[in-house]
Amino acid sequence: MIRPLLYLSCSLLVSSAFAQNTQLVYFGTYTSPTETNPTSRSKGIYVSRFDADTGALSAPKLAARTTSPSFVALHPSGQFLYVVGEEPPPLRAHSEVSAYRIKLPSGDLRLLNRVPAGGKGPCQIAVEPEGKMAMTAQYASGTVASHSLEKGGALGKVKTALRHVGRGVNEERQEGPHAHSIWPTPDNKYALACDLGVDKVFVYKMNPADGTLSEHGKVSLPPGSGPRHLAFHPNGRFVFVNNEMLMTVSTFAYDAKKGALKLLRTVSTLPKADRNRTGLSTAETVVHPNGRFVYVSNRTHDTIAVFRCDPQSGKLTLIQNAPTEGRIPRNFSLDRTGKWMVVAHQDSNTAAVFSVDPVRGKLRFTGTKVSLDSPVCVRFLALQP
Repeated sequence: MIRPLLYLSCSLLVSSAFAQNTQLVYFGTYTSPTETNPTSRSKGIYVSRFDADTGALSAPKLAARTTSPSFVALHPSGQFLYVVGEEPPPLRAHSEVSAYRIKLPSGDLRLLNRVPAGGKGPCQIAVEPEGKMAMTAQYASGTVASHSLEKGGALGKVKTALRHVGRGVNEERQEGPHAHSIWPTPDNKYALACDLGVDKVFVYKMNPADGTLSEHGKVSLPPGSGPRHLAFHPNGRFVFVNNEMLMTVSTFAYDAKKGALKLLRTVSTLPKADRNRTGLSTAETVVHPNGRFVYVSNRTHDTIAVFRCDPQSGKLTLIQNAPTEGRIPRNFSLDRTGKWMVVAHQDSNTAAVFSVDPVRGKLRFTGTKVSLDSPVCVRFLALQP
């Protein structure tokens, strides 16, 4: 019998019965061609096998046919996968959330159910550590929503749908709220939601028992920042938020007792020579399991910004802008060992494998690259005999 295991990461970590260190890698995609990628022909969610001993990544195969599964999340048990259905801009009309059962060891997915997302343009989904509720962010309507999860893995109806209010200084991008992501805190008491449109991170009280969210607080970022995604330091004391529009990453101190954030500092994700360039944007934030390094994808700079992190102060120091070997590194993940990174290239229809220096945190392209259309999310799942 093969049992899935959960590890502490944005990705689930895995080993396998047929190979000691084999993991599954799931890719969310856009299934509609975009202006910058008119040749995309993706069909849904894809899965590959990854060898954590060698860094080998197999050619992705279709795990489930579905419409624009742009972001996926794994249940703590490793038995279920959840996905938002999001048409890329300018459509953003699709508004469903789907639940799948994971078939092991193949990684194929069986649809359990689909439910309304609780807003328009769902772009991200997270499952809290107890596995009792899922939360989504809706970009087009500027809302966050929560769903209870049934014992069999299916999604319940929307329990909470809360709309942000306000606007930012950028009239084109910030004419109203645009909720971009929502994440549970390590103690599972609160959820933090980034809103690009109003330059704020909202704090919600989370109740996994009944699947609901309630308003608790908020904190502002510099005008025009456009906060997108965040990640916690392993010590739980710091939160790192990438700001899509200003190409920066902000460090917050987190008070777990109060559920409160305090902005400490903000630094650029770009090398000095490129900091005056316009039209660039960040995408994902990942903290290394050892807490010594933070990574941010510069999706229109086609690099991963690598920061050395002081675990006592949360201070970040840029040490590398690693070329990603493809166009628009929309999303990436580290495996459980922290030795490997898989980066998805939305516009060049590829995903690449990088090794991670265990001492310095820097990235090196391994030469391994696979083809798949419009990949926009990467998640690891491991298998245990």
